[in-house]
Amino acid sequence: MCKIIAIANQKGGVGKTTTTSNLGIGLAKQGKKVLLIDADAQGSLTASLGFTEPDSLEVTLATIMGNLINDGEVEPGEGILHHEEGIDLMPGNIELSGLEVSLVNVMSRETVLRSYIEIVRENYDYILIDCMPSLGMITINAFASADSILIPVQAAYLPVKGLQQLIKTVGKVKRQINPKLEIEGILLTMVDSRTNYAKDISAMLKEAYGSRVRIFANVIPISVRAAEISAEGVSIYKHDPKGKVASAYDSLTKEVITSARQGDSHFAPQSKEVSADGQ
Repeated sequence: MCKIIAIANQKGGVGKTTTTSNLGIGLAKQGKKVLLIDADAQGSLTASLGFTEPDSLEVTLATIMGNLINDGEVEPGEGILHHEEGIDLMPGNIELSGLEVSLVNVMSRETVLRSYIEIVRENYDYILIDCMPSLGMITINAFASADSILIPVQAAYLPVKGLQQLIKTVGKVKRQINPKLEIEGILLTMVDSRTNYAKDISAMLKEAYGSRVRIFANVIPISVRAAEISAEGVSIYKHDPKGKVASAYDSLTKEVITSARQGDSHFAPQSKEVSADGQ
């Protein structure tokens, strides 16, 4: 049975794309069939996997969703690219920006992406969706399609503070569009474990959300090597296989697989306010 996970945070620069690619390839290394969907108009996931000119691709997610909006036929393998490390990719590019505007006038506009996923899901064990750094219509489509939301959060005060709006939006989608939607967990990224500041942020996060939402036991450390991989077109496993970031993503992958096997539920309909002192 295919599990669909959206990787989302309306704050940019928190490691969504890095997490999508490395978790996806980590799952493939564990023998899973994986499709990554680039649902960000910047095409960062597509470019980071070595397809460096996403805007020149003939078929992308925008093409597929446009066909579905116009009642066109979509074949399961149409537009899918294959990466050397064993995952498939439905690429995204700038055309998603135009599509997002046009979705406003479309019937059942929140479920166009879900219609695509229904076509391809039987071919995969996992589908991961890399969302835009916004809570616009494409991101709502991802939430309407997903079984769960994985939220990467940079270990800093303001990104943690911004979680309230995201969790509220997830709750609204769960109530109105997708009753099965859960929060997979909150993943701390860019963590400098040497500093007390990172420890304070972690404590704040657990205080505010830990009783209602899973805080992943594994955190992703800050690393120059992790920042280099987007230029290489490969995962951290290939770029720096013995490094601390590869080890962290390997542990995260196993945590996600264990969660899927156990059928854990992590959704919290309400979140506690985070004050300046973390109370």
